[in-house]
Amino acid sequence: MAERVALITGGAKGIGRGIALDLAAQQWSVAICYRASEAAAKATTDAITKRGGRALSIRCDVSDPQAAKALVAQVEQQWGHIDALINGAGPYHRVNLFEETVEGWNEMFDGNLHPIFYLAQAVAPGMKACKSGRIISFSMANADQMISQPDVTAHYIAKAGVLILTRTLAKLLAPHGITVNAISPGFIDSGSAPPEELAGMTKRIPAGYIGTVDDIVAAVRYLLSDEARYVNGANIQISGAWGV
Repeated sequence: MAERVALITGGAKGIGRGIALDLAAQQWSVAICYRASEAAAKATTDAITKRGGRALSIRCDVSDPQAAKALVAQVEQQWGHIDALINGAGPYHRVNLFEETVEGWNEMFDGNLHPIFYLAQAVAPGMKACKSGRIISFSMANADQMISQPDVTAHYIAKAGVLILTRTLAKLLAPHGITVNAISPGFIDSGSAPPEELAGMTKRIPAGYIGTVDDIVAAVRYLLSDEARYVNGANIQISGAWGV
């Protein structure tokens, strides 16, 4: 089997780390990028190599278009091509709209939406040349409903934008053998939220329990597989029926 290469933004911790380790177990070469979590990134790259994959860790602020472009170029220079781009990075904060700052507002778009555009533009030429590729981005379970969100307004709008951008990229890249899909998690125990906060949300989830990183990893594994070759422009909700 030809070497497969994945680039995962936000790959040092949480869901990104889970995806990276799963790919490593399948002998993928995995490049992760991070902004500040250097120790976590090193721990993840060590774990990747122990599972049989090749690892590359790069500090990068993908909200900077030039840095995002350079990130893709560095991975392609190191390993020749990129088979899968996993857009896992994405900041989040909760604040009432009328207490939000201009900086906080812009941060949600710069971190959650704009990098997908920058990175897609950067990886598309190489994927087109290979006539194959996978791009997966993360939205949120109820972003397609476009309901009011007074305390996470910018984040919610950005995640709705992810769905529109995903479908647009899918239509543009499908003729080149490239699929572009979104995953929309609900409440997932990824280490980013306090356990007591997650426990309080359980009663709002029809399934009756919090999801795990493994639930997300399984969906990513499917979307990267040959079985998903005709799945393009889709949005997979992983929420135990919350937000539907």
